[in-house]
Amino acid sequence: MKEALNEFLNYLSVERGLAKNTLLAYEHDLVQYGEYLKEKCGASGVDAVTRDQVTGYMYEQKKAGMSSASICRSLAAIRMFHRFLVRENFSKEDPTDLVDTPKTWKRIPAVLTQAEIDAMIKAAQGRGWQAERDRAILELFYASGLRVSELVGLKVESVNLSMGFVRCIGKGSKERLIPVGGKAKEAVEKYCSSGRLKTLKGRSSEGLFLSRLGKLMSRQSAWKVIKFYARKAGIKKTIKPHTLRHTFATHLLEHGADLRSVQEMLGHADISTTQIYTHIDRERLRTVHKEFHPRG
Repeated sequence: MKEALNEFLNYLSVERGLAKNTLLAYEHDLVQYGEYLKEKCGASGVDAVTRDQVTGYMYEQKKAGMSSASICRSLAAIRMFHRFLVRENFSKEDPTDLVDTPKTWKRIPAVLTQAEIDAMIKAAQGRGWQAERDRAILELFYASGLRVSELVGLKVESVNLSMGFVRCIGKGSKERLIPVGGKAKEAVEKYCSSGRLKTLKGRSSEGLFLSRLGKLMSRQSAWKVIKFYARKAGIKKTIKPHTLRHTFATHLLEHGADLRSVQEMLGHADISTTQIYTHIDRERLRTVHKEFHPRG
């Protein structure tokens, strides 16, 4: 299993050109799958895996409390893995051929209100390089709708403050340009001219958002920044890595942006992915109607 997995990951990296984060996700899913086969099924090799073992693994995931979307993602990795094994003659049959995909439910993601966003940004006010960096992160995150991995991967040259846009490389190594407003430009400009220079202490770095050691921030560190200021602002909602991204898209649509423009800014390949935010807007309108209509 280990040898086959290494071959598969090498194929995804070299021939398919998948991004590092995607490769890590595939590896994580397949390592867990391999451990299940070894511990629960006693499978002697990848060529001995059966359809029942694959479906059994999916039921184990469901019992463990995994969401339908996560199980589907895991199954997609397993399918691709077994098809690769057949093509490369590691095994004769694909046990995932007749495995049904669990139904996925499109859950409406949680978003923050304008007041909550303002409270988070206000909570980041203060002196020192870290406060300047954190405020710039919050302002730019909300202004651009970037993914966390895209945000921490930004280089100084990626942000054109004079023109008011940020250039990022998203999923599938696709480049996109996203306009940013005056508040975000102001916060990033202040950080670059002051806090960032203090962090570097004469050293050089291409990265925009840096740790106290002058290195690129990790996704986990940026995520902790978001959670910290949400708590500091007294926000009780569950905050997830994509909460500000969801909020960005929702607020644009609430204020009249068209779906295609939002799709382009988010970097969604398929507009059906972006359409989830129209459901949020409808829910908001329903709430407003119920609250203010005389017969609501």
